[in-house]
Amino acid sequence: MPALMRTDRLLFVSGLLALALAATSPAYAEKGFGGTDGQSNQDANADKNGTVSVTVGGVVFDRSKNGSGNSTGALTSSTSWTPPPCWYAPKYTPEQLQKYLEPTWEAGSTGYEWDAKQRDRYVNGHPYKDFNKDKTGKGYFWDSFVNKDFPTGWDSCDEPIFWVDQGDPPPANIENAVTPEILAELAYAEIRVPSTKVTLAPAQATKVNLPTWAWLDGAEFKPVSVTASVPVLDIQATATAEPVSLRIEPGTKDAVTYPASGVCEINNGRIGEPYAKGKADQTPPCGVKYLRSSGDGTYPLQATITWKIRWTGTGGAGGDLPDGTFGATQNVVVQEVQAVNR
Repeated sequence: MPALMRTDRLLFVSGLLALALAATSPAYAEKGFGGTDGQSNQDANADKNGTVSVTVGGVVFDRSKNGSGNSTGALTSSTSWTPPPCWYAPKYTPEQLQKYLEPTWEAGSTGYEWDAKQRDRYVNGHPYKDFNKDKTGKGYFWDSFVNKDFPTGWDSCDEPIFWVDQGDPPPANIENAVTPEILAELAYAEIRVPSTKVTLAPAQATKVNLPTWAWLDGAEFKPVSVTASVPVLDIQATATAEPVSLRIEPGTKDAVTYPASGVCEINNGRIGEPYAKGKADQTPPCGVKYLRSSGDGTYPLQATITWKIRWTGTGGAGGDLPDGTFGATQNVVVQEVQAVNR
């Protein structure tokens, strides 16, 4: 890769890191197309109902139907698939690209050879003449954007800035150029689901060989969704996560689970069944029985929810994305049953 491209990438990353540090500051509006002025930035605006839309790299995320609260977390794909670490989206009008590139060329900090190649590409007609100003209002220059967490592969979108006519699809050889499906995958990365701390009965400490009932608050475990859109292209996609099952891992081999698989399926919008007086000798539909005391310590019971992900998008597009999981660990005290012999 030419030296200038490496330099340009470093400058781009520095700008994104500065953005991350500023993310806790009050939201502000940027000049320029798509919330940008030659830089990648993040804007947030809330309407009177509290609906928040966040613009990141040309994509608007509506998180108003997402999970909320301090205990929410991101999903982990149940397969090796991961959401795109970077993508391409409309970023510049002809005038904005000129405003972005010309000061760099004039500074001469990137070297004559690279500047000459850039001028040839965007000014001299190979392939763009005078920044495509004759096509103003008829399309946009697209550029790459990076997931704010910089996951593995964040630097893989290294295509030079390119033009797409309004209404045309991006070039087929450009991987991760925004489409409804790519937007769905980006929305997947923004989904946040509730904590999976289960309610146990007995609550404070369970007993050896005594079934422990486990269940989740059904009010918290309902579908959540995030919508991603590119308004200037009039395309969008919504990724929806719906809880389907709970897996219980007792934290020790000296235990049995109910059911034996340890997987409690959702039933009528509820996972597990709350314990009620008089059920102490019954087998819980979801739970665990410990066969040995935890002694002076505890057992780390892990509860993991599996969420099924579906998406719908512009033009009737849609389908499934890999299931996602989110889990939490809680400590369980298991005591020996004390008996008195007479």
